[in-house]
Amino acid sequence: MTFSLQTRRNTITQLKRTDLDVLIIGGGITGAGAALQSIASGAKTGLIDMGDFGSGTSSRSTKLVHGGIRYLKTFDVTVVADTVQERARIANVAPHIPHPAPMLMPIYQEPGATFDLFAAELAMDLYDRLANIQQGQYAHYMLDREAVLARIPNLAEQHLIGGGVYLDYINNDARLVIENIKEADELGAMVASHLEALEVIHADNGKAIGVKVHDHLSGEVFTIHAKILLNTTGPWADDLRHSEDQPLLRPTKGVHLVVDDSVLFVPQPIYFDSGLQDGRMIFVIPRAGKTYFGTTDTDYQGDLKHPTVAIDDVDYLLNVINIRFPEAQVSLSNIEASWAGLRPLLAPPTSNTHVDLQPLVDLIHQFEAGATTQSQVEALIADLAKKHAAPSTVSRGYEVISEPDGMLTIAGGKLTDYRKMAESAITVIRERLLTEHGVHTSQIDSTHLQVSGGHFDPSTVLDSLDYFARLAEDAGIPRTQAHQLAQRFGSNIGRVLRYAQSGAAPGLSLGETASLRYSVFEEMALTPVDYMLRRTNLILFHADTAENIAGPVVAEMARLLEWDDLETEAQLQRLLNVMSESALTTLKREHQ
Repeated sequence: MTFSLQTRRNTITQLKRTDLDVLIIGGGITGAGAALQSIASGAKTGLIDMGDFGSGTSSRSTKLVHGGIRYLKTFDVTVVADTVQERARIANVAPHIPHPAPMLMPIYQEPGATFDLFAAELAMDLYDRLANIQQGQYAHYMLDREAVLARIPNLAEQHLIGGGVYLDYINNDARLVIENIKEADELGAMVASHLEALEVIHADNGKAIGVKVHDHLSGEVFTIHAKILLNTTGPWADDLRHSEDQPLLRPTKGVHLVVDDSVLFVPQPIYFDSGLQDGRMIFVIPRAGKTYFGTTDTDYQGDLKHPTVAIDDVDYLLNVINIRFPEAQVSLSNIEASWAGLRPLLAPPTSNTHVDLQPLVDLIHQFEAGATTQSQVEALIADLAKKHAAPSTVSRGYEVISEPDGMLTIAGGKLTDYRKMAESAITVIRERLLTEHGVHTSQIDSTHLQVSGGHFDPSTVLDSLDYFARLAEDAGIPRTQAHQLAQRFGSNIGRVLRYAQSGAAPGLSLGETASLRYSVFEEMALTPVDYMLRRTNLILFHADTAENIAGPVVAEMARLLEWDDLETEAQLQRLLNVMSESALTTLKREHQ
């Protein structure tokens, strides 16, 4: 298999000539999952994205396959049930990517706490039942105050009353996207990045029959035709819909910060209330010798393509971290990397309308006059609060909407639910292809549709990854890096190692060289940012390494992709700009 700049050119030629059954617009995790399910069912499938795959929301998550235990506090039992069951299915179809990481939740007795000890144990018990975890090493358990502090001795002691441990999974969000994309491509889907949908094309009867697209690499504008369009553009879904109805989405911004574990060390993932009585909960996650923490959750109305980390975001998170880890005293100067991402949350029904407080004023006057009860006043206040909820309380549910012109839109949802969201859309698509177009497709079981790199027995993950790592060691790659490559590429390790046979590129290790060449030729990494930010996490969790190999990576990509000196310099500058933004260089200069 190749999946590269050259195959992209061939794919674009096909997209121009083919009347697709399904065109998926948006190559984040939901679009990637939908493309894989669609092509596996036998539908002629295309997928386009205006940037790199997963470069919008789907590479900017908390990097967990997260069960969402907090949503049990607001009785979102259905969302949690779906999520914990989907978590196990992701581990089945992509066994090399997520791995179990028990999460510790300290409980503080303070105003505004999400859980007390009793509520936390009830929630964890329900959480386990929903996940079908009744016993064994991953079943939840409770800890007293002393046991929590024994595990996390640098944790704030004041008001701490205990804690609980429950199962969660560490994830690599961008890798999950590209592995779905690669598998869809290998099965025959026509997939191309850097193709932006400019507008939906309609037939005389008003039905959507295609899109006009702009190729950001060549500058060409052309049309792609399809029987059914699927809008999986996440935060951009309302832009593509052009509906006069109320917007479907209420985007919120989440920010994460990365420091070295010598600055803040935690032995396992932790999840706790912010301590600011604002209803927020914060993750602190160890990873690759670093610790990252987040997330913020604020309504967002800025540039959807480029959400950034603001000083207010940094101040908020540092305040929380230094409340919960008072000895750490983490500062702006300690931050090595960061990222900001948008959540395409479903908007409450009245989120964009004026809040009419007159009924509440009238009811209060009636209460003062003795004409109504306090409970009726409280009920109206609760109803208004629900309709105009804080960002952190907006539902993580999703919807599949059939637009008036026939286009389908997936809105809302969580990364963990991507397979089920895609399945919901493909079920509708298959029915419409049959009834409206006479196109027969096959029913598939997507819970066993393994992604690229995941073609091995999921019950033998550790043994399989050890075997893949030994193959890399036998090819001359040091043990630590061999294991990193095994976890990054899974069962594709043999393909990766072929690119080590011609030796290391100048300034790069043999393992990094093989990884880079494989990503260029078989993962459609078209820029150094694609490679260093999304195909790997070098910019986020290996900032020192990233700085050292930026030049060699650009030089090797220039050789592989035949860039001239002008293009090579431009690509290097783009990479350095992204690294500088991740390191918050400008904020540090302005605020230190």
